[in-house]
Amino acid sequence: MQVSLTEAKEQLTELVRRAEAGDEVILTQNGHAAVRLVPVKAAQDATSRRALLEAVRAAGAAKATARPSAARSQDFLYG
Repeated sequence: MQVSLTEAKEQLTELVRRAEAGDEVILTQNGHAAVRLVPVKAAQDATSRRALLEAVRAAGAAKATARPSAARSQDFLYG
């Protein structure tokens, strides 16, 4: 849906509702697209952020493997 800025001034509340509902609302100026109205994502609460961090840490720990020490990695060069 494309709406000119002058029309948008009159129906801003309705345009915001439509954008929140998932409709693509583009505001035009002089016949050219200028702005797209999109809904803001809801902020996560502390509990869900912590759960996400724990999941990322667990995934990283599962991928980690034991490797030789880097302190002695070039010993073969100096025999």
